[in-house]
Amino acid sequence: MNVVVRPRISLADFLDWEKEQPQRYEFDGTQPVPMTGGTIAHARLVRRIVAALTRELGAGYEAFGGDLKVQTAPNRIRYPDVLVLAGEPKPDADTVEPIAVVEVLSPSTALTDLRVKPEEYAAVASLLAYVILPQDGPAGATVLRRSGDWKPEPVTGALDLPELGVTIPLADLYGS
Repeated sequence: MNVVVRPRISLADFLDWEKEQPQRYEFDGTQPVPMTGGTIAHARLVRRIVAALTRELGAGYEAFGGDLKVQTAPNRIRYPDVLVLAGEPKPDADTVEPIAVVEVLSPSTALTDLRVKPEEYAAVASLLAYVILPQDGPAGATVLRRSGDWKPEPVTGALDLPELGVTIPLADLYGS
């Protein structure tokens, strides 16, 4: 059996290389990982959470879809499905330090979102909450909070984010 071994690249080399790519890539610490397309359920949930956060967030906070990079540890790059920034970011920034991120689980990303990213996001000093929302329904919705020692807490009924002053009924995200 032949095994293809790709050489490790540095974060700096990845960032330079990524600027020239027509599609987005995450960086797992050793090599680029292509971002795959999603489903209607995934896109709909992302749209609904951005809309709900935009509606509910107070002044000084802003929600964004998955176009901004977050540098996690150790030297990894992620594109969360949704993120919230505090303050006024520079308009030309493409790498940000969010106070909250949301990942929407799909079959192709679930293991990484549940097992790898919690540790990575815990290392982002600015991050107060990491929300995990399954794309196919609210069962399994979870939030990890810096104030809760980064332990998973089930979300039932409503996504309560006191860190942001926001409570969003899950029915608003998944429909009734």
